[in-house]
Amino acid sequence: MRYRDTTILITGASSGIGAEFARRLAERGADLVLVARREDRLHGLAAEIRRNRPDAEVTCLATDLARPRPGASLRAALAERGITVGALVNCAGLGLTGPFLEAAPEALHQQIDVNVSALTDLTATFLPDIVARGDGALVNVASLTAYQPVPGMAVYAATKAFVLRFTEALAYELRGTGVRVLALSPGATRSEFYTVSGTDESGVSFESPAEVVSTALRALDSHGRASVVSGRRNKIMAAAAGLLPRRLVVRAAAGSVRPV
Repeated sequence: MRYRDTTILITGASSGIGAEFARRLAERGADLVLVARREDRLHGLAAEIRRNRPDAEVTCLATDLARPRPGASLRAALAERGITVGALVNCAGLGLTGPFLEAAPEALHQQIDVNVSALTDLTATFLPDIVARGDGALVNVASLTAYQPVPGMAVYAATKAFVLRFTEALAYELRGTGVRVLALSPGATRSEFYTVSGTDESGVSFESPAEVVSTALRALDSHGRASVVSGRRNKIMAAAAGLLPRRLVVRAAAGSVRPV
């Protein structure tokens, strides 16, 4: 993949994995479009990146991805600035921990809106330009939860299963185009996710965002598999989920997440 002279759009860029992607891709010479709801966080990250790489072009677009079809407005805003997206990293995601029957309907729909609808819409909006370049990339952040049903995070895990299968299918469809397509599945990662989702952190072994992004970049550099799980322990768990009886997988998953 060519990084210099490439503008990469990153969603969920205000913190965690998204912010780390921004830092690392800027180090490789890419220009960036940073998308998230918190505009102050985006501008703070942009200033940090420019300090480390003064020639970096960084555009901040505060956007609520839970709104219907955000791709068109983002594309229009970039067209006004003369920016064409050459690669897309969909990091934005929402999760909620707790029994399904106790969740507010709006919170359930927001997870689907951001994790599935917005990701699909942004991919449909920007993928034609990426394919036209012939050397870009599409990275969609799934999750270890994509590999099994997760009682207590039923909607979140289901949305991430969509992300994983959708991305793997696109990787096959786009073979021969020169576009690298990757589904990245992190496990527990040290970020704001556990706090925002209301998930108990007790006894959880975390990777850092830097470790997760390093996994993704190695996969992009190797032109290997269409999906990758970050972390050796997480890889074993994902593999086991495909081999063990489903009832055991569900039971184990139910014990892995607890509300605060």
